[in-house]
Amino acid sequence: MKVGLFIPCYINAVYPEVGVAAFKLLKQVGVDVDYPLDQTCCGQPMANAGFENEATKLAVRMEDLFQSYDYVVGPSASCVAFVKENHPHILKKAGHVCTNSEKIYDICEFLHDVIKPKSLPAVFPHKVSLHNSCHGVRELHLSSPSEMNIPYYSKLRNLLSLVKGIEVFEPKRVDECCGFGGMFSVEEPEVSVCMGHDKVMDHMSTGAEYITGADSSCLMHMQGVIKREHLPIQTIHIVQILAAGL
Repeated sequence: MKVGLFIPCYINAVYPEVGVAAFKLLKQVGVDVDYPLDQTCCGQPMANAGFENEATKLAVRMEDLFQSYDYVVGPSASCVAFVKENHPHILKKAGHVCTNSEKIYDICEFLHDVIKPKSLPAVFPHKVSLHNSCHGVRELHLSSPSEMNIPYYSKLRNLLSLVKGIEVFEPKRVDECCGFGGMFSVEEPEVSVCMGHDKVMDHMSTGAEYITGADSSCLMHMQGVIKREHLPIQTIHIVQILAAGL
C-alpha cells in the first residue's frame, strides 16, 4: 500500500515535530509513506467561519494532490474528519468527485484498524491523561461516546498499551469539550478559556504529567491555559509518544 501523509497547516507551522513523528511512526510499522509537497489547508477554517465556498479550491487541490495514493493519513482528527465529512458535498457543488473521503484516516485510526501492530518499540515512562477530542469521538469513532449505552472502547488507549513504561489515565468527564471548537474559541474566547481551564483541571486530577490526544488543536488550547496559569502539567501529541525513541 502507498500512503500519502497529510500534515494540517497548523501542525506544519506550529508543531512540525508532530509531523516528523507521524512520518517516523508510519515508516516504523512498515508503511510505504510519502509526503506530497505543496500541501495547503484543507479548508476547514473557511468553512467553519461560514465561507464554505472559499474552501472549494483547497478541496480540489487536495483531491488532485492525493489521488494516486491508496490511503491518506494525517495526525489530526478534526482535519481528517472535515475532509471525510465535508469535502464530498463541497466538491460535488463544484462538479468534482471526491475520492479522498473514502480513504482518509486519522493516524491512530489507521494504525489501529488497518495496520494493527502487535508491538511498538516506544518507551515513555510517564503518567498521561487521555484527551478525547470531539471530532475524534463523534465523527471518527476513536472511542465510545460516554453517554451511549455501549461497551467502552478507546483506540487511543489500545495503542498506548503498546508503549513500555507508560501509565494511562482518563479524566472524570471523559468526553467533555476542551473549549477550542475551531471558530468558537475566537468568537467566544471567555467561555472557551473557562472550558479549557475546567478541562485541564479534570486532567490534572488524575495525577498525570502529560495530557495526550489525537488533535494538536485541542492540545494547543489547553497548553495555552497551562502556560498562562503556570500549571504543573504538559501536553504532547499521541504520535510523539507512539514514536518515542525512533
